[in-house]
Amino acid sequence: MPYQPGRHFLQVPGPTNSPVAVLQALALPTIDHRGPEFARLGREVLDAIKSIFRTTQPVIIYSSSATGAWEAALVNTLSPGDRVLMYETGQFSALWQRVAQRLGLQVDYLPGDWRSGVDAAAIGARLAEDREQRIKAVAVVHNETATGVLSGVAAVRAAIDAAHHPALLMVDAVSSLGSVDYRHDDWGVDVTISGSQKGLMLPPGLAFTAISGKALAANRSARLPRSYWDWQDMLGSNEGGYFPYTPNTNLLQALRVAIQLLHEEGLEQVFARHRRAGEATRRCVQHWGLDLQCRVPAEYSPVVTAVRVPEGHSADQLRSMILTASNLSLGAGLGKVADKVFRIGHIGDFHDLIVIGTLAGVEMGLKTAHIAYRPGGVQAAMDHLQQVASGLSARRPVWNEADPDALRSTAAV
Repeated sequence: MPYQPGRHFLQVPGPTNSPVAVLQALALPTIDHRGPEFARLGREVLDAIKSIFRTTQPVIIYSSSATGAWEAALVNTLSPGDRVLMYETGQFSALWQRVAQRLGLQVDYLPGDWRSGVDAAAIGARLAEDREQRIKAVAVVHNETATGVLSGVAAVRAAIDAAHHPALLMVDAVSSLGSVDYRHDDWGVDVTISGSQKGLMLPPGLAFTAISGKALAANRSARLPRSYWDWQDMLGSNEGGYFPYTPNTNLLQALRVAIQLLHEEGLEQVFARHRRAGEATRRCVQHWGLDLQCRVPAEYSPVVTAVRVPEGHSADQLRSMILTASNLSLGAGLGKVADKVFRIGHIGDFHDLIVIGTLAGVEMGLKTAHIAYRPGGVQAAMDHLQQVASGLSARRPVWNEADPDALRSTAAV
């Protein structure tokens, strides 16, 4: 692709855009990972990341993708032949299931429709049937970026408790941590995994695992083989701020800044910004007359909107046209929805104007691709963002076509 001037719009649901301050920290000189300066950095980030998970319990940081943390969660708590209960919400639940199967675990994979979230009642019913308590863990994805669906973790914990079942609760919070309200301790989660390249606004390369006391107890009897992923090696070194192997030093320097930025904005304000962007995007898409992949309003994701293209059209061709014309990257459809959906990311380091610019690029792309749509979706998004920003459902001035020299008022849409 020839050079395109101006800012590239990276609006996939991860990796996300990194703030300049994070990139500057990433570019700092590499420090000795066995020296006292690194020990201070290590202890600082290991303690600070707990506030993002909303936990007082240990958080392990791996130099890896979040896929590594999937594996670490399983091998540190389970033994060969153990049974795991998982729920199908999209491509990432399917991939986590595949990891479990490759490790020799027996997976009960409750089927979903890729258009709604985890059915906590179905999980509770399956656990109630498990009178011999052979199921050792329940694993779910909090925010399924393939489908734009957010599931209720607290409801899953309530279902496990109602069944009086001892299974561990494991949660993939890769795309929700730092962008959606998440409460590891309050929701009774035993293992939460996440990655650096989403709400934490870092490049890829770090994975995180928050661990409950119950999970640590399971670790002592778990018999799946592990070496690089071993929690005990990590926790032992982490006490002094160090790691048992060479860590990604520069990403840890950037992580310190990213956590500071999240707290400077305020986590509640961060969550509200993502909710606002998600609602504006959905209003735009619905005004266009296109279908959302998520069919349950209560489960709409605040960080990504998956949009179905009409039959006879290719989502990938649309994405390619938008990239060429507007220098705008959108997320591809994955797995069962490949080429059927495109995904608009509104996650990480962004503001309202970036949301509007993204939606304008998509609307222009729909016209170029000859996909039937109703013009004005961007205006619907703007109306919502302006209404929320003002805190009013006030009347706004609009153009009066009958009298072009005057403005008239109408209720904000």
